Amino acid sequence: MRFNLLGPFELLDDAGESYTPQTPKVCQVLALALTSPNKIVSVESFIQELWGDNPPRSALTTLQTYIYHARKLFAQERFAASERPAIVTRPSGYLVEVDEQLLDVTHFGRLLAQGKQHLDADEPALASTDLHEALRLWRGPALANTTVGAVLSAQVTYLTEVRIRTTELRIEAERLLGRHRELIPELRSLVQEYPFNEWFHGQLIDALSRSGRRAEALQSYQELRRILHSELALEPSPELQQLQQRLLGHPTPMRRERYDVATA
Repeated sequence: MRFNLLGPFELLDDAGESYTPQTPKVCQVLALALTSPNKIVSVESFIQELWGDNPPRSALTTLQTYIYHARKLFAQERFAASERPAIVTRPSGYLVEVDEQLLDVTHFGRLLAQGKQHLDADEPALASTDLHEALRLWRGPALANTTVGAVLSAQVTYLTEVRIRTTELRIEAERLLGRHRELIPELRSLVQEYPFNEWFHGQLIDALSRSGRRAEALQSYQELRRILHSELALEPSPELQQLQQRLLGHPTPMRRERYDVATA
């Protein structure tokens, strides 16, 4: 059995067939437990996740019913491997005993850590490989098919931010390898998806400039300026303004850390 949270929540059996619990609340309980594998998730956290600040009087009994159905799922023949996960009761809550290598979240975290280490060691090619592999584990927004309450929502937000960070690190690795032209299509997509992320805009402007497309780089700067001014009444950061001046032929000192995500 494998568990995938980086996209629609799913369980995979040994044959690779996908299964998602049909009861939304059971799916929610399992997803919350699996975001903290082999750690106790308190009863209070489960109740907060399922019902927020207005739990029913039967909340504890109903939670126990959901746990029962989750255990029954693990005991099904299709998932009955000798090392199948177990949901264990503890005085303060429940935990899922599981080999963490069976979770895509754990695999993602390991690849991200390796990628960071390679960047720190000035090995951008190895970093790019690890970070590419980490990002390929994502099949869409985290827990895309799962109802999320306050507790899981915080986990989804965290995972989303880590995904963005991983993308930044991979772009930095590609930039160090001189793959500026190859980055342009992806960076154009990223500035559309994250219009207020000035780092992505800066990378696009820089990549266009280094690819001999200075006019397009200046157009990209003006587009960012328009977005920030119309939506937030802000101007681009001083670092980006300095980058624009350099493109216009007015050299100014520029702080490297704004564009070197590896040192951010």
